[in-house]
Order: sequence, then structure tokens, then C-alpha cells
Amino acid sequence: MLTRIELRSFKCFRILQLPLAPLTLLTGLNASGKSSVLQALVLLHQTMREHEWWTRVALNGDSIRLGSMPDVVDELYGRDSFNIALDDDENDCEWTFQGERHDMSMEVRRVSVNGLITERPQTLRYLLPPDANDSVPSLARNLRDLTYITAERIAPQSTYALEDPHIVSSVGPRGEHAASVLHWGRDERVLEDLALPGTPAIRLRQVEQHMRTLFPGCRLDLQKAPRTNAVTLGLRTSDATGFHSPIHTGFGLTQVLPIVVAALSVSKADIILIENPEVHLHPAGQSLMGQFMADVARAGIQVIVETHSDHVLNGVRRAVKKGRLDADQVAIHFFRPRSEEVTQVLSPVLDNTGNIDDWPQGFFDQFDRDANYFAGWGEDLN
Repeated sequence: MLTRIELRSFKCFRILQLPLAPLTLLTGLNASGKSSVLQALVLLHQTMREHEWWTRVALNGDSIRLGSMPDVVDELYGRDSFNIALDDDENDCEWTFQGERHDMSMEVRRVSVNGLITERPQTLRYLLPPDANDSVPSLARNLRDLTYITAERIAPQSTYALEDPHIVSSVGPRGEHAASVLHWGRDERVLEDLALPGTPAIRLRQVEQHMRTLFPGCRLDLQKAPRTNAVTLGLRTSDATGFHSPIHTGFGLTQVLPIVVAALSVSKADIILIENPEVHLHPAGQSLMGQFMADVARAGIQVIVETHSDHVLNGVRRAVKKGRLDADQVAIHFFRPRSEEVTQVLSPVLDNTGNIDDWPQGFFDQFDRDANYFAGWGEDLN
């Protein structure tokens, strides 16, 4: 499991040192750097995945497209390079990437593995010296195989493409491969800690059952379309109705489905990055999503989430209070726009009753501020 990420001169950060937990929530104001933390991990992932033997980092690929060097180097304090450092339970790695202004990929200028430094490496595998892949196999594997789900997930479709399962093993950044992953792995067993009782512990039935906790009455019907490399997905939201095409059932179900499929398709110690899991969800569903992610973390899967939803946060808090996840397995980070006057990232601490030790201004307090305004107790502030 990743325990720390450090960024230097990356995007809006001069220096960021961030502890990571089994479940990490990245919260805060818009344009304050939350997505940049996920993007740093995805840059490593897509380079390892798409360019196994490269000595450069791919700024643009199938998972993410960040442009050229000036788009990723901090314009105030960076010059032509940035650093990413990661620790897991046993190892620490750090990369320095350098480039010219027009570069859409950047050279690995230096890599450090457990203190052993290689300058301008001539050969790398998965962005590490070849012999380091033997000493830190978990770090390289977890980064290469992580799952990244963006906030811009695909809209409901009439049919979904079937992909070669030996090539496409994750749901894809936009959830575009979720139906394919579910089809090919429909009879695979899910992690015991995520298997809901009373339902066969195989992927299709467990995905359906978890969807029912978020959308009561939900059923799935996944069928291969004859003479095509495609599947159809039937959905129903009530036991009293038939199955309908996703385009007739609203966005909520199809926006959540990739998250549930991803969680029930990975292995212990794998990493899932999720942007805005609350998209198109009712507040009650957002709270249940927070509880679901706590259950995923309890099962041994590391979950790092960017969210703007106090309901997701409160769902996690409820899960902790219920004993479904220990408080020390949750990290909460609140991001604010960079300023010389304030700390850029604050990290409120959760206790085992679900309470938070500090509630900084701007940290999911808008409801109270609006309520106080209407009651005549507060100023007219955003």
C-alpha cells in the first residue's frame, strides 16, 4: 500500500508531502490541486503500462493527457523539471523528470530506489532500474495495474464493446470497459470481505447486489450481442418492471457501475483512484457510496478519492462509527489555493466515533453558512 506521496514543482505545488491511507479523501476548493495528486500517480501508471522500457514519462496517453512540459511544471518555482516520490510499506522511490518547453514527454533525469540513486539511466523497466523490479515488485506492479476512473465517465450506451481480456483488464478511465470486464469475469469469485451474504460470491451477481444497495430494485442483464464483439446491458430499477436499455434509465446507474465493477474486479493491495464518485447521485446514494468505499478499503484495496461531496465524507464517517473501518485507516486532506498566508493542505483527523477533530473554514461548511445567513446569523459570504 502507498503510504506517502511527495510532489516538487509539479503543477500548482512547490512542495507537497501527503500521507496516504487505505482510504484517502482529497477534498477542497476548485483549482486547489486535488486532481494533480491523482494525475501524478496516473502519469507513472500510464508510462509503465504503455511504455514498459521507456526512460521518459508520458505526459499524454490513453489514461490522461496533460500537454507539454510547461503544463506540468510549477510556473512559479519550477524551471524545467519536477519530482515525484512515493513510499509504500517497505520501499521508497523518487523520480526527477526533466524536459524542454516543447516536450510532450520528459526524460528521467534521476531515479532513487531505497536510497540507491541512478543518474540519467540508460535502461529502465517500469520506470525503475531493471534490478529494482526484483527488490520493489509490489510498488511497480501496483502502479502499473492501478485503476483510474475520471469524473467524465461515458454516457449510457445501447451496446458496449467487448475487448480482449488479455489486453484490457480494467474498467478504463471513463468506465468504457466496465461492461467488457464484467462480461469476461462474470463467474470469477470476488474478495471474501466484499461478498454480500445471501448471493453467490461471483462477480456478476455481487456487482448486481452491491448496485441494489445503492439503487433498490436494480437488476442487471448482460448479454453478448449475436455475431458482434459487443454486449448489451439491460437494467431495471424495480422488480415490477422489465429490463431497459441504459439510455432509458438515467445517468446515475451507469455512472456508478464502473466504480462497483472496478472494486469487485481487483485484488488485495491493488489501487483504485476515483474522481467525484458522487456524480449524478442523490445525497442518500452519495452517503452509501462513501460507505461502500470504506468497505472496499477494509477488504485490502487502497482507494484514493477526490470528492466535493459532504455526503460521501459523512458516509465514510458513518462506516467508521459502525466499526466497518478503523479511523486510522482513513486520511482526509483539505486543499486550498496556494497562498503565502495559508497552509495549502490541511489534514483533519477522524476518530473512531466518526467525529473530526478540526473543521477548517471552507471544509464542507457551506450548508451551515447558508443556514446561518437565512437565520440572520451570518454574513453574505460564498
